[in-house]
Amino acid sequence: MIDPLTLLAFLPAALALNLTPGADMMFCLGQGLRSGPHAAVAASAGVAVGVMAHVALAGLGLGALVAALPWAFDVIRWAGVAYLLWLAWGAIRHGAAPGAAPASPAARAFRDGLAVNLMNPKVILFVLAFIPQFVTPAQGPILPQFLALGAIIALGGFLINAGVGLFAGRARRGLAANPRATRLLGWVTGSIFAALAIRLAILEKT
Repeated sequence: MIDPLTLLAFLPAALALNLTPGADMMFCLGQGLRSGPHAAVAASAGVAVGVMAHVALAGLGLGALVAALPWAFDVIRWAGVAYLLWLAWGAIRHGAAPGAAPASPAARAFRDGLAVNLMNPKVILFVLAFIPQFVTPAQGPILPQFLALGAIIALGGFLINAGVGLFAGRARRGLAANPRATRLLGWVTGSIFAALAIRLAILEKT
């Protein structure tokens, strides 16, 4: 059980975190531009599940292992860079020829959102730094508190990222009939994914 005063302090902090533009929000924006509103919502759900996985790992103490092993951090990080670059190339290639590829199904968008979030080791390090400030060992076992607080962040992130993705998806629908706009959307989406890859590549552990 989380102390009500702790929860009152946590909620505005979590909301501010969710509203701050970041890699997850930009990824969902890119998915909306690439594949439409349904894919954007699915991608946001995948990101939320990834956040909960990071929270569970942190609560179990495995996050500290990643923080202590630079090579583990780098392996996860570079896998994420490669995956984002692959998504960037796919977005540009498919956008180069209107109608060359159908919109990604929701299952694929969910998988991509989950994979991109899990391959960002900075997320688990952030969880290790943020959530323990609101965990009170005297209130009971630590893991349930981690999961409860993480669920608040994941739900808020899902709603906000999905909203951003839906906006992008509706904008895509209005431009889909224009071949030039389709090509431009491919390049814009690919650029977003490539920028996220660069951001992850230059990320420092601390």
